[in-house]
Amino acid sequence: MATRLPPVHALSAFEAAARHNSFAVAAEELCITPSALSHRIRLLEDFVGERLFYRDGRSIGLSEFGRRYLDVVRSALRTLTDFPMPHRNATVQPKVKIMLPPTFARHLLVPRIAEFTQRFPDITVEMYLSVPLYDLSLSESDVEIRFGAGNYPNFVTEKLFEEPAFAVASPAYLKTIPPLKTPQDLQQANLLRSALEPWQPWFEAAGLKDWPEPSTGLRVDDLGLLLESVRHGYGVGLTRQHFAEELLARGEIVELFDVRLRTPPHAYYVVYEKQIRERPEVDAFIDWLQNAFKNI
Repeated sequence: MATRLPPVHALSAFEAAARHNSFAVAAEELCITPSALSHRIRLLEDFVGERLFYRDGRSIGLSEFGRRYLDVVRSALRTLTDFPMPHRNATVQPKVKIMLPPTFARHLLVPRIAEFTQRFPDITVEMYLSVPLYDLSLSESDVEIRFGAGNYPNFVTEKLFEEPAFAVASPAYLKTIPPLKTPQDLQQANLLRSALEPWQPWFEAAGLKDWPEPSTGLRVDDLGLLLESVRHGYGVGLTRQHFAEELLARGEIVELFDVRLRTPPHAYYVVYEKQIRERPEVDAFIDWLQNAFKNI
């Protein structure tokens, strides 16, 4: 069986934190956030099964095991860095790591990201997908796009945009149920559920204030999959204009009623740690992002 190796990115985080006696300074040197560096230290502590640092408020200090392990880590890293690599390009390209929901990435960011890369060709953009309402900590990313209520303590949180939510269904599904002439007729329909698009706020906007949130039927906690479920005829769902416009234009789904929830409970936010904007490439991306979505 192959021997399991410690994560190299965690070793470099440990060495930098020990050298500076500070997580914040070490994070700045490695161009990551302090929370990402803390995550790497915890990862290494889990690997070795020992505490590497003792923390006293904002102060840190090496444990006895940490002092001994540091010598081994420095020796290993020195071996790697001292190995001759004459053809290695010493230029490091600035990079921005973005964590974002899949539907936002597919429908909203990817169609616009070319504008940023053309304006800033020297900045590399890396996109990673997250699950809305579940992934609530900045870890390896520099910037996150979050779909939720906007309550993210200890982070800078700025609303990108919000769109009205409205009910849609496929023409094929509508042929299988009695006519939906008014919102009250939805009692005859299968309502697709999602924690991202709860029905109760829309019910209130439609004058159905005594209707409870549906508790049965298909549940899909991804806005793209929710829309696909509507398209395939599983029932009626709630959606937003920028996600549904192509399917609406092709007639694959239709909007029901003249009721739009103007202030839905969830919107898109850009979330980041305050000090991350000290990096020029991250600052440029956040500024571009806010301008790109200000007129939606």
